[in-house]
Amino acid sequence: MEPRVREKSSSKTTEKLKEPEQFKVILLNDDYTSMDFVVEILMTIFHKSESDAAKIMLDVHKKGKGLVGIYTWDIAATKVEQVHAAARANEFPLCCVVEPA
Repeated sequence: MEPRVREKSSSKTTEKLKEPEQFKVILLNDDYTSMDFVVEILMTIFHKSESDAAKIMLDVHKKGKGLVGIYTWDIAATKVEQVHAAARANEFPLCCVVEPA
């Protein structure tokens, strides 16, 4: 058996990497979850400052929903699951959804 030899091509091929698809994480309003709990979730899970968390919480309260952030699918899905787990543990019906950006 002879060893295989690779020939170099004279033309360079450039591969363009595609940016990962982005997804919006949206927090939905309900009539039972406390505003303080929503602010706490925004600060702990989404690492928002207290003032940013308060602004997002007021958007959710007044408009029915609020944009929390834009992430890749894996991160968005993980954050939604963390919100739902924390809400269940504290007996709140807080809901969070993922939409294409």
